[in-house]
Amino acid sequence: MTAGPAVRVLLVDDQPLIRSALRVLIADADDLEAVGEAGSGEEAVRLAGETRPDVVVMDIRMPGMDGIEATRRITAAPAAPRVLVLTTFDDDEYVHGALRAGASGFVVKDMALDDILAAIRVVADGDALIAPRVTRLLIERFLAPVRPAARARLQLPAVTGREREVLTLIGRGRSNGEIAADLHITVATVKAHVARLLTKLDARDRVQLVIIAYESGLVG
Repeated sequence: MTAGPAVRVLLVDDQPLIRSALRVLIADADDLEAVGEAGSGEEAVRLAGETRPDVVVMDIRMPGMDGIEATRRITAAPAAPRVLVLTTFDDDEYVHGALRAGASGFVVKDMALDDILAAIRVVADGDALIAPRVTRLLIERFLAPVRPAARARLQLPAVTGREREVLTLIGRGRSNGEIAADLHITVATVKAHVARLLTKLDARDRVQLVIIAYESGLVG
């Protein structure tokens, strides 16, 4: 399926059944490899250092150290893996914290397992994954309520007018293809703008660009 090395995946969930289902599915995928399993945040941090995964699939709510703190510690390490968070969206108070901790994407546990594997591939490729329905939930239920208190009207002096347009659309949950159609430019041009925004704003990924769009007041 891929000519490159398999994407190394660490599975973190306190429910063995979920880890087992993902592990079995990953075993059937030529481009993915499960390198470890953890049932707690503490174990996840330790195994991330030992196994050097490319992607960590991280549950939020676990006994002891939760997925937010584990994500924060894992993404703070040099050459850190990307973290794909599993959520049920009963976790209202946790989702913004996970974004802040450095998560590169979100998938909901009721998604088809094949869709979760697709999300792992997207994150491993260096993109952030906030699927359209997840993006809208994040915006409506999590980011918008905290925006008035959290944002300090971030200034974006280095960002051009066109880049502001792209950032605004990213904050609204638009995909690269949708942004290209809205602005009448090519997808390749959108990708170039996104890459420049990541560099200029020192953002880890698209998830952080969503936050910046809100906290700068571009999306309200």
